[in-house]
Amino acid sequence: MPFNKNTYTVNNRKQWMSVLAKSSSRELEDAWQGLAEKPIYRHLHKPETGSMMVRGRAGGSGPKFNLGEITTSRCTIQTVKGYVGSAYIAGCDHRHAELAAIFDALLQDPLQHQNIFNNVISGLKSSFDKKKNEASKKSAATKVDFFTMVRGE
Repeated sequence: MPFNKNTYTVNNRKQWMSVLAKSSSRELEDAWQGLAEKPIYRHLHKPETGSMMVRGRAGGSGPKFNLGEITTSRCTIQTVKGYVGSAYIAGCDHRHAELAAIFDALLQDPLQHQNIFNNVISGLKSSFDKKKNEASKKSAATKVDFFTMVRGE
């Protein structure tokens, strides 16, 4: 589903949060350093690390079961303008969680949304898509097709 970059909706927020969570900490740090005006913010919840239960489904659509735990980091910030940004990321990189929360808050600000979306989220999504395609090509190169020959009787 393509982004609708002109409006802020819950679905759009889910999409940009996914991009922020899947991006590398280095990419977010570069985007942060590239901002002309850095927002003033305070921590509502400082970055912290914990764990979450990951659930799966048997066969992809069967009954749910607890697969195991994953280490996660979270952070919540509030900008001076009052926008609250939150982030949960896999792993224990506190800076990644903090930067993702900051960008989440900035994307909720109508005066910042278009600029941050065009200059940060679009670039991060393109980078992620490129990495995903490269991984798919590597995986496809190792694919083995198994078939069964039926003998005539």
